[in-house]
Amino acid sequence: METKCAECDAGISVPDDAIKGELVSCKDCGTDYEVVEIKGGTVMLKQADSVEEDWGE
Repeated sequence: METKCAECDAGISVPDDAIKGELVSCKDCGTDYEVVEIKGGTVMLKQADSVEEDWGE
């Protein structure tokens, strides 16, 4: 399956066996996306939450 990156409009290849919650990355800009839904060969992605290190711990 193929979709477009929201940041740079490059193609993102999503494996056919991808599951909800899996992370995929744009090879051009490095943005990470989470698979939200797969319906009829169409994949819906959302930008993955970035976890920042907590220096206060």
